[in-house]
Amino acid sequence: MRTLEILPDVRVTNDRCLLLEGGRTAVIGDLHLGYETALEDEGMFLPRVNTGTIRDSLNRILSRYEPERMFLLGDIKHDFRRSKHEASSEILEIIRLLNEATETIVIKGNHDNYLQNVLAEEGMSARDYADVAGYRLEHGHVDTGRRPVIIGHEHPAVRIPGSGGQKIHCFVLARKEGVLVIPPFSPMSMGSDLLTEGTVMSPALRSSDVGTAEIYGVSDFGIMELGLLSELEKMDAI
Repeated sequence: MRTLEILPDVRVTNDRCLLLEGGRTAVIGDLHLGYETALEDEGMFLPRVNTGTIRDSLNRILSRYEPERMFLLGDIKHDFRRSKHEASSEILEIIRLLNEATETIVIKGNHDNYLQNVLAEEGMSARDYADVAGYRLEHGHVDTGRRPVIIGHEHPAVRIPGSGGQKIHCFVLARKEGVLVIPPFSPMSMGSDLLTEGTVMSPALRSSDVGTAEIYGVSDFGIMELGLLSELEKMDAI
């Protein structure tokens, strides 16, 4: 299935976006635009595919779900430093694409130093958080303490048992604690393997009983209901 309702009026999708308010609001996070430019400064040269893939994926979301507004849940840019012209151009390309189709709201992430300088060209400001449909939306590197909360930052992934170590991104729902983590939107993200002890980064998820968190894998075939993280850990240990 392409979408799955995991909380009242909260749907996860295999397009790596979350849908709220009957699909009127879409939420994505961790685009890490300018990724290749940042690596080139370190002497690593990769094909420039991140922004193009993100652009195509966003066009698919806009066409498929027709959201009235889109929240970008932090780490819009990759480099902590002031953006070079190439990276700024990539950010503006994506922001302008979204602004032509929907209302765009930007939440700041820990990578988004100097992002405001870029957004100012479009007359936009980044926020620390937003409250939508009863949920606090924040990047996740800092926990404001509000629940229920929807965050990014974690780049969650799990290994599929019996797959020879294949890893997929996932949505993570700590239901009783009211914490929902979305996967990264950047195709360049390898993902932080939740089955490896000590990998949980975000304070809100660390303060939850991670073993009882529900895992929803993202694949080209649809959303995969993978059960509790503790069950996957047992299968992984076999």
